[in-house]
Amino acid sequence: MNPYPPIRMKRQSISRTYIIARRLPSLSLVRVRPAAGNPRRGWLTAGPLAIPVALGRGGIRVNKREGDGGTPKGIFRPRRLWWRADRHRRPRTFLPVRAITAEDAWCEDPNDRHYNQPIRLKQATAGDRLRREDHLYDFIIEIDHNTRPRIAGRGSAVFLHLARENFGPTAGCVSMTKQAMLHLLQRLSPRSRIVIG
Repeated sequence: MNPYPPIRMKRQSISRTYIIARRLPSLSLVRVRPAAGNPRRGWLTAGPLAIPVALGRGGIRVNKREGDGGTPKGIFRPRRLWWRADRHRRPRTFLPVRAITAEDAWCEDPNDRHYNQPIRLKQATAGDRLRREDHLYDFIIEIDHNTRPRIAGRGSAVFLHLARENFGPTAGCVSMTKQAMLHLLQRLSPRSRIVIG
């Protein structure tokens, strides 16, 4: 169904159809809750949207720790969208947008001063790269988990991203289908609150 229905206007007795792209208003609240009976699956609700999601293999956790597989419980804000410009056209969103390059990565080392921040890695350097062979990171919504202040060991690289085909659990992120991601992006802004738990 087209979210932008054509508007019919008459002018000087000539009937024409104009398509006016109406921007949907941004969402103020997004909720992520576990599904009944399966802590590794959940539901994301936002306005009229109800989206099935995969959660961390450790379920939703109050005291998130690096490597525990838990999705952190709390209230977060989206910071920016990272996307694979070589695979997809730029999606419509209110968020700041950045194309993922081959050098983009995320620091997950609690002993590094760049912990839980984006970094640039040279081609031969190992690290958690954002440009992957699979499609999980084709769209990444960066959230402000463990950012102010950043505390070593309290979790890094917690994103909203695309799900595996079998909706398998994540390492702590919230994942969804591409179609659901694109619908959510149209309404998400830096002012939106993401409530997990």
